[in-house]
Amino acid sequence: MKTVQSGILSDETHLARYMSFNLVDVEVAKDTLDELKRFVDGESVVVGFGLSLMMALDTNITGLHNMPVSTAPGIDIPSTPYALWLWLRGDDRGELLHRSRMLEELLASAFELSDVVEGCQYDSNRDLSGYEDGTENPQGNEAIKAAIIQEQGEGLDGSSFVAVQQWVHDFVMLDLMSEEEKDNSIGRHVSDNEEFDEAPESAHVKRSAQESFEPEAFMMRRSMPWIEGMSGGLIFVSFGKSFDAFEAILKKMLGHDDGIQDALFNFTKPITGSYFWCPPMKNGKLDLTVFNL
Repeated sequence: MKTVQSGILSDETHLARYMSFNLVDVEVAKDTLDELKRFVDGESVVVGFGLSLMMALDTNITGLHNMPVSTAPGIDIPSTPYALWLWLRGDDRGELLHRSRMLEELLASAFELSDVVEGCQYDSNRDLSGYEDGTENPQGNEAIKAAIIQEQGEGLDGSSFVAVQQWVHDFVMLDLMSEEEKDNSIGRHVSDNEEFDEAPESAHVKRSAQESFEPEAFMMRRSMPWIEGMSGGLIFVSFGKSFDAFEAILKKMLGHDDGIQDALFNFTKPITGSYFWCPPMKNGKLDLTVFNL
């Protein structure tokens, strides 16, 4: 689809940078975004706008809100909203650094860089826990149906909502767990990635099976491992035509309906949580019709 930021639906990238910005000068924000249009192709750079920016520019996108804070026994899901989010995709770490520096400078008059996380592939698209990630992503037209807004009019068609969380893994705990314990936590065998029926109800695949919800909770996950020093985990990135699927699955992971928490929480937890609206493309550039640009 020519109206979609193509990186949303493209094949996995080998490396990534996730840049989050706060708005510091609303008076020049529109001019800065107009300038940003020249440097965003939607493939090597995917852009998302947060609620605070939309409100500052007196723009309403139906369905856009901040990620709610969620709590369950022993679990806190944080909300860390930002005004603007950039997902840089590439194959060269140095090139990504220089591209991110250029974009930071470009945006500096209106936006302040608050957070940067580097993503990378691990063992052919595995999470750092060792298990394959995103194995049940919808494909083709089903991916478009799940992730892309359609039939809502100019400036909206081709856009998408994205949920972004940084999860930190407890590698000491993972090292202490047997392969059977880890398999039961995920609901798949690490050896062949096959699901098994005898997994407990707390297994991640049983908590998050997208087809088991009513309505079905399909979304396009584009997550990657992150590493900094001796720490690491997963940057969870999920695109959808709304946030409904993400919120339904998170609610079940927390056990809000039946008291059964996802076993993932035994060895990993989110430390950030943000929602953004990703505008469509038009003639190869960001379509910022919603801002009258």
